[in-house]
Amino acid sequence: MRARSRLPVRLALVALAALSVTALVAGCAPTGSQSTRVTPKSQTLYHALQTYPNIPVMQNLQYGTADGTSLRLDLCLPKADPGATIAPRPAIIALHGGSWAHGDKSTIDWRSICQWLASEGYVAASVGYRLAPAHIYPAAIDDVRTAVEWMRAPKQVARFSIDPTLIGAFGGSAGANLAALLGTEGTGKLDSGYRVAAVAELSGPMNITASGPELADFLPAERSYLGCQSLAACPNARGASPLFHIDSSDPPFFVGHSTAERIPLAQAEAFVTKLRAAGIDTTFVTVKGQLHSIAMLDKGMRERVAAFFHDKLVHPVIGAAKG
Repeated sequence: MRARSRLPVRLALVALAALSVTALVAGCAPTGSQSTRVTPKSQTLYHALQTYPNIPVMQNLQYGTADGTSLRLDLCLPKADPGATIAPRPAIIALHGGSWAHGDKSTIDWRSICQWLASEGYVAASVGYRLAPAHIYPAAIDDVRTAVEWMRAPKQVARFSIDPTLIGAFGGSAGANLAALLGTEGTGKLDSGYRVAAVAELSGPMNITASGPELADFLPAERSYLGCQSLAACPNARGASPLFHIDSSDPPFFVGHSTAERIPLAQAEAFVTKLRAAGIDTTFVTVKGQLHSIAMLDKGMRERVAAFFHDKLVHPVIGAAKG
C-alpha cells in the first residue's frame, strides 16, 4: 500500500527514531521553540519542475459549492498494479499559498506537490478554495473544511480506497495557515468531520493579530483577507490565527520555517512553544536563509516531511475528547 521501500525515507525514519530515543534517555525532549536547523542544498533543477509520469491526476473534481462558486480539487493517486485489490490508504490535502488572494491548485509547483505526496503512498488532493478580496475570512477555511469532509464521505472512501481515519494536511504560506487552522480548530477525535490526523506546514502566518515593521509588506494581504482596515480593530484576526486555537486534542505537527523569510521566525517559534506546552507531538525544522514556503522543499526537506507523515499516518491517531 505504501512506498515504504524508498531507502531515503526509511533512513530518515531510522534517524528520527534514534534522535527521539537519545533525547528521552538524556531527559532532554524538545521544549519551547527548539528546532532542528538545516542548511538548504543547492539543486540544478527547481523542485517544482519535478514530474511524476506514473502518478495519475484526476482534475477539477467538484467537492462542493459556496456562494454560487463551484469548489474543485485535483486528486493524485498512488501507483497501483492493474486489477489489484487496494487496501484503504491515508490521504493528504495540499493547500496552495498566495496570500489567500492568488495561487491555484493546478500550477506546476502544486501539481508537483500533489504527485509527490501520491508517490509516497497517499491519496493526495490539491484543493482550490475561494480567494480574497472577493471572499474574505472565513470563506477559505470553510472551503478546506468541506474538502476534508468530502474526502471522508463514504462515496470517496469507496471510490478512491481512502482510510477516513487517516487524513492529513499539508500547506505552504497562506495554505500553511489554513492547514494549521484545520489542525487546531475544534476539539476531540481526529477521525471525523473536518479534523485531521497530522499537519505539515511551511512558512505559515500563525498570528494574524501581529503587526510591526518586519510584516510591512504582508499586512495589506492580511487586511484584505480579513476584510479589515486595521488589524487592531479586526474581529476576524484572532479567529484566523492558529496560535489561538491550540488545545491538547490537536494532531501531531511538522513546522518548517526559514530563519530570515517574509513571515517572521518568531511566529513559528511561538506556535511551536504553545503546541509543545499543550502536549502536542511537534517536529520543528528551521532552514537557514530566506526561502519561503515550498521553495524550501529540497530533497532533504522532502524526506523530512515524508518521514513525518509516514510516522504519523500509520494508525488512527485519536485525540482525547474534551470533557
